[in-house]
Amino acid sequence: EFADLPKEIRVYQNYPNPLNPVTNIDFELPRVAEVKLEVYDLMGRKVQTLADGTFRLGAYSIPFDASGLASGTYLYRLQIDDMSFTKKMLLVK
Repeated sequence: EFADLPKEIRVYQNYPNPLNPVTNIDFELPRVAEVKLEVYDLMGRKVQTLADGTFRLGAYSIPFDASGLASGTYLYRLQIDDMSFTKKMLLVK
């Protein structure tokens, strides 16, 4: 009956990638966790915080609108409790 619930933390590559100008960042949580999702440029400057708080068990899709940003490579860092996941995304206008 609970077959669709996540059994482990999963962080997926954003889709679409390259993006123009909107993409989604998807992840799954097997338990309640503190989550922080931030986007950075390649110089390490924070561009935007997309999520910061307590998330319940389940699957999430967080949209990112980069319409105000220049074309280039950006990083997103997803912190879940004491774990950190970083992935690249490419903005092409």
